[in-house]
Amino acid sequence: MAKAKVGAAGIEYIQGALKRPKKLNGHNHGNYLVATHRSAPTQNPDCQRLYTFDSDRYKRSTPASANEVAKRNRFAAIRTAVAARAKDLMKISADQAAFAAQRDLPNGKTTMNAYLWKVCGDEYDAEHNG
Repeated sequence: MAKAKVGAAGIEYIQGALKRPKKLNGHNHGNYLVATHRSAPTQNPDCQRLYTFDSDRYKRSTPASANEVAKRNRFAAIRTAVAARAKDLMKISADQAAFAAQRDLPNGKTTMNAYLWKVCGDEYDAEHNG
């Protein structure tokens, strides 16, 4: 989805995907149209660019490696565990107390969600990596 900034004189800049190909009957129709806007300070007045890419631009050319599949499976398992733990009434009080105790420590997690990801990630790693 593209973002646009509109000022008094009209559109100041557009940034993001303006058009994506449609998938129809198993194959893509059309192409990508992407606008970029450089916001870093510079002397060059050209800060707006427009690119077009073929519909298969982001299609993977190689199968996923075993390491990548393992990382995907780990992420999915931890995501499920975090969602379940956040709703588990038996663990909420203990998790909140443990989160508050570690929050102000060096390398402490500053949000409850980050804390739960760390806890569930550590549990997953201990279970699967010995």
